[in-house]
Amino acid sequence: MTEKRLELVRGLGAWASAAIVVGTMIGTGIFLKPAEMAREGRSVSVVFAAWIVGAILSIFGAFSFAELGSMIPEAGGEYAYLRRGFGPVYGFLFGWTHSIVGRPSSLASISAGMMRFLSFLFPAIAAPLFTVHITIPGAVPMLGGWIKPYDFVFTWAQPLAVVWLLAMTGVNYLGVRLGGAVQVFLTSIKIMSVAIVIGAAFFSAAPAARPPDPFWPAMGMGGPAIFGAFLATLAAALWAYDGWEDLNLVGSEVENPQKNFPRALVGGVGFVAAVYLLFSAACLKVLPFESVAASPHIASDVVEHISGHGAAAWITLAMVISALGSMNSSVLSGARVGYAMARDGIFFKIVDGIHPKFRTPGRSLLFQGVLASLMALTGTFEELTNLFIFAGWIFYGFAVVALFRMRKTEPDLPRPYRCWCYPWVPGIFVAGALALTFNIWLERPGRSSIGLLLMLAGLPFYHRWKRVSSVANNPA
Repeated sequence: MTEKRLELVRGLGAWASAAIVVGTMIGTGIFLKPAEMAREGRSVSVVFAAWIVGAILSIFGAFSFAELGSMIPEAGGEYAYLRRGFGPVYGFLFGWTHSIVGRPSSLASISAGMMRFLSFLFPAIAAPLFTVHITIPGAVPMLGGWIKPYDFVFTWAQPLAVVWLLAMTGVNYLGVRLGGAVQVFLTSIKIMSVAIVIGAAFFSAAPAARPPDPFWPAMGMGGPAIFGAFLATLAAALWAYDGWEDLNLVGSEVENPQKNFPRALVGGVGFVAAVYLLFSAACLKVLPFESVAASPHIASDVVEHISGHGAAAWITLAMVISALGSMNSSVLSGARVGYAMARDGIFFKIVDGIHPKFRTPGRSLLFQGVLASLMALTGTFEELTNLFIFAGWIFYGFAVVALFRMRKTEPDLPRPYRCWCYPWVPGIFVAGALALTFNIWLERPGRSSIGLLLMLAGLPFYHRWKRVSSVANNPA
């Protein structure tokens, strides 16, 4: 089945490719991340700088991935690039991380974001059920200073997020998939929701007199503190921008890849960046900076402030539907990586196999659903998205390093598109990815270290599976 998918006719043209990029990028992030960015940045200038730098990094990544995608137009994206550039074990590490950390944390964060939307309609969902204070004992002073005390708050949102994750896993297990027309409809709901919030804000009456928003960082903040706040704000922005690289996962089906990859990637990211800047400006026009930072569901609060609770409820419902669509497509596509690796003998055998009746990778779907559910129970939307950004951007940067390597090791490989302004554009992207992931690790060392250990934990499994496979293929 996988081989047949790789031989499918290239039917994704320029507009379809751009729709994949835009539709994937516009999800839960834009409706929730502006508040986190305001809390982390603490000033308007830092917030907008993070949006702009995030757009530049994403566009630079898009330029780099456009060369990779046109050069190696295969399904799998980073899996194919790392395997070609560095060897099979590096491709495996991406697939392992995608299946164990990346896609489960992404699914858990989408589900947690949807619960944040629903809490606007049903506030009891966000009511704390119990709180656990987690701290390192004083007997371990080094770790106690490294890992900050943490309050784990358990609400109805966590188990309800699990319910939705398992429900969408069950839908895909039974073979029920959203058709292309339904996906276009759901994407249009996302774009329409953002457009309504922007339009309502800019065409609303001028707000009453209020104290000016903090445009520049506070006078007492030093350079390192401002830079740290900027990187934390940038991490939040990059979750909203994430998705531009998903086109490369279906690279074998992109028509005329040498032209459509750069057009779809760069054009799609540029369009979304403009939308996000307008959305953030709309929020700050309607609400004071402090209110934006304190809002758990900023888009709904903006519409409620302008038109009342009824209009905000309808917008919130549209956001729930769009999040549900994102979750469904993410559940379906994510499970295929683990299934393919298990079929190739380099992943858990329990994940292998197609359901004889429903013709779906049922075991892989259940495996992914269980991991995503565990993550949804243990974290909030912000924590889960930071775990995903930490894991994802390590491999985004590593894939672009593979671009540098293949320029040297395979200089004659056909490159229908060459990255603009090489080596500066990909070099800046790699440096940005390194700074971002290192800062997330410094800010959240506990959860990030767990994610890093989970990535490296795949290596013993890989060597064991390769040894078993070698013995099976070459019996004594």
